[in-house]
Amino acid sequence: MLSTMQDVPLTVTRILEHGTRVHGDATVTTWTGEGEPLRRTFREVGERSVRLAHALRDGLGVVGDQRVATLMWNNSDHVEAYLAVPAMGAVLHTLNLRLPAEQLAWIVGHAADRVVIVSGSVLPLLAPLLPRLDSVEHVVVSGPADLSVLEGCRPQVHDYEQLLAGHPGDHFDWPELDERQAAALCYTSGTTGEPKGVLYSHRSIYLHAMEVNAAASFGLTPAEICLPVVPMFHVNAWGLPHAAFMAGTSMLMPDRFLQPAPLADMIVAERPTVSAGVPTIWAGLLAELDARPRDMSSLRTVISGGSACPPALMRGFEERHGVRLVQAWGMTETSPLGSVAYPPVGVTDEEAWPYRVSQGRLPASVEFRLTGPGGEFLPWDGKSAGELEVRGPWIAAAYYGGAGAEPVRPDDKFSPDGWLRTGDVGTMTPDGFLTLTDRAKDVIKSGGEWISSVELENHLMAHPEVAEAAVVAVPDEKWGERPLAAVVLRDGAEVEYEVLRAFLGERVARWQLPERWTRIASVPKTSVGKFDKKVLRRLYAEGSLQVSVLG
Repeated sequence: MLSTMQDVPLTVTRILEHGTRVHGDATVTTWTGEGEPLRRTFREVGERSVRLAHALRDGLGVVGDQRVATLMWNNSDHVEAYLAVPAMGAVLHTLNLRLPAEQLAWIVGHAADRVVIVSGSVLPLLAPLLPRLDSVEHVVVSGPADLSVLEGCRPQVHDYEQLLAGHPGDHFDWPELDERQAAALCYTSGTTGEPKGVLYSHRSIYLHAMEVNAAASFGLTPAEICLPVVPMFHVNAWGLPHAAFMAGTSMLMPDRFLQPAPLADMIVAERPTVSAGVPTIWAGLLAELDARPRDMSSLRTVISGGSACPPALMRGFEERHGVRLVQAWGMTETSPLGSVAYPPVGVTDEEAWPYRVSQGRLPASVEFRLTGPGGEFLPWDGKSAGELEVRGPWIAAAYYGGAGAEPVRPDDKFSPDGWLRTGDVGTMTPDGFLTLTDRAKDVIKSGGEWISSVELENHLMAHPEVAEAAVVAVPDEKWGERPLAAVVLRDGAEVEYEVLRAFLGERVARWQLPERWTRIASVPKTSVGKFDKKVLRRLYAEGSLQVSVLG
């Protein structure tokens, strides 16, 4: 028996139209660094999205599901592209402006991008690549730029504002799209091998936005102001622009001003209530606030994701500045929301900490399971550790194969029955709280036992003299692998390795304590701000690190 319910496609178009009509007075504020920020209402953003769609179709000839790339900061022009490109039936491809040039060129070619919309300040990054980007026919420049870097450029160059002005109109005949059609394309950071493309559908974006707005997730409402510090090229800014436009939540966009001091200044000036970003961003902001305190009282929730958030960082924000950090887990392949670490009802503040430092509870739409080394399914008992596998309506089932190619489903990333193998190792409690102990590739296998590099890092970063710490596995003749601890000390700090080892010894088993120690200026990071441990392993193998071995 079929239901009597209407079957209305869940599309980005409906998010665009709803935000424009119902929440037209909400605002997108772009920080400019000096003077008054640029403010546009949702109504104006919607109207400009209509003009952008006309410009792309009528002016630049974008048809069907051709790819329109963005190489942009978080700003209102980027929000317009987020809405207009999928709504017109094309595919928005957000390019990571922090990737190496070779990788960026490969991604553009693999996606067969036809148009690139680029922030003017990023134009010097794009210009040298253009002779190699055979698929790109048009470059659209948003904001002030030195166009001399494009002299002799093969693609046609357009000014974003002039392009919109040349295509006025208050209506676009948005096509009725299949909700399963591709809406956006985002590539993984490619820490191993070439980056992999994840194609999000209209349906997955819509459902994911609804979950972001749920009270047990980010809880966006029309009363909120959301500051997406996470870049819009990093898994669609964790779905926040779509969710905010759906909920009527005003947005404060930081543009290129992601350094600690301007972030603190914009929070004071614009009073956002919700923010989201990776731990390295929050660590920098905490150091800034400790040195030059500001009023952060507007922030009710700050979401930290992308990698494990050190408990010391969470406590520092809460105890010294009254800001609560909430840990969340996800990845490019999960859109990315997978779990959020709100403690259960009825626990005291101190009892809540084991829950808060976990990766949190899974939402109803995402199914989790743990698998052992032999492929066996492990119990949710809070003790049995295995690789996390997930499935759900906003979880990838395959990778984009490239223009005209079939989707790719590597055996090491997807189980035979279609679950995504995350590469994360952890445990699950009976009531659905996930604790990740490490990435499978980063677990230290010492004498037949596993050592969690994340646990050692978190303990080290709780030491008052340590700003950052990364722990990696290095070869050992006796034990197979042993941990190498690489530490970044705070400015002006001096502490002996023996002291740090003793500090660790009060918190972990003696056999887990690193013998090898090195001091570095900063922990290498990926293009999305995660610790890049493969760089540390390579530096160690090359003998480029000054390593002390403790007895």
